Amino acid sequence: MRERNSATSTSMSYRAAPRTRQAACWLGLGLLFGVAGCSGDSSILDPAGPAARDVRLIWWVMLVFATVVLVGVTVVWLYAFKPHNVERTPAQERRIARRWIIGGGLVLPIASITALLTFGVPAGQRMLPLPLDEPPEVIEVIGHQWWWEVRYPGAEGGEVITANQLVMPAGEPVDFHVSGADVIHAFWVPRLGGKIDMLPGRVNKIRLEADEPAVFGAQCAELCGVGHAHMHLYVEAVPRDDFEAWLAARQEATLSEVATQDSTHDDARDAFMTHCASCHRVAGVSEGGVGPNLSDVGSRTTLGAGAMAMEEGAVSQWLQRHQALKPGNKMPTHNDIDTDTLDALGAWLETLTP
Repeated sequence: MRERNSATSTSMSYRAAPRTRQAACWLGLGLLFGVAGCSGDSSILDPAGPAARDVRLIWWVMLVFATVVLVGVTVVWLYAFKPHNVERTPAQERRIARRWIIGGGLVLPIASITALLTFGVPAGQRMLPLPLDEPPEVIEVIGHQWWWEVRYPGAEGGEVITANQLVMPAGEPVDFHVSGADVIHAFWVPRLGGKIDMLPGRVNKIRLEADEPAVFGAQCAELCGVGHAHMHLYVEAVPRDDFEAWLAARQEATLSEVATQDSTHDDARDAFMTHCASCHRVAGVSEGGVGPNLSDVGSRTTLGAGAMAMEEGAVSQWLQRHQALKPGNKMPTHNDIDTDTLDALGAWLETLTP
């Protein structure tokens, strides 16, 4: 009998071991993903501006407070299951019950909300775009399915419009005026601050600041359709002089000259006018406004709002495989255009670099 029991116990141990190893693996993977999320260009735990530091502070306060509450509730829960050989009168039972109701139902929630508001309200106030002695730079960001339109209305020489790239001055507050062109999107640069909804027909405002020049990841934070996961945006903070130079290089006259001066791409421009001009704008060539402005597309680091890296031949690859690279995007397939023409179109578009 002892041998059978021993064998049974050993068998159960063997069966339990794989489950233990699986649990350990899942726990390890969870910790790995958790640690991986603490760094990178989109980490809320690695702030690069005053608003993001406030968000991180609130996050830590909430995490610590939630942990304390969880531990406390768990201890009380375990204590409740412990046998107690104490005789109490009904009056004593009612008195103890009232204490728990008052403590857990009133004191704890009021203390929790008061503590969170103490940290949250001042932080939220600092993120509001309140009037400043010197008006900040204003950048307009419009969310589309599934790309970003970025406008600089205060640029000298006229408004500058680009897409899927955002350059901002570092070391100073910038007001972002955001809206949605079709459905609700959300503008979120985790290392610079909190997110804000982009609503069709309404302009919301958020003030962000980057401490120093750097590149930050941004992402639409509102489920906006099948292409939502591929709606990335890279935000580059640069010194004020570089920012002014970047804007100056994207004035209409400069972009028009870049787009039309090279006669070796005449056939590609003709093909663009035939197949693309009704949707896309290229300064000096076309006025389309449905899709992203391509006037400076050759200077961008990615294509398709982060779907692929910009490198030699990338535009041609995008034109041929964009529905595979970013399923559901609004651009139709180009099966009716031969490969040589798509290659020529891609080569010309890559030259559009101010």
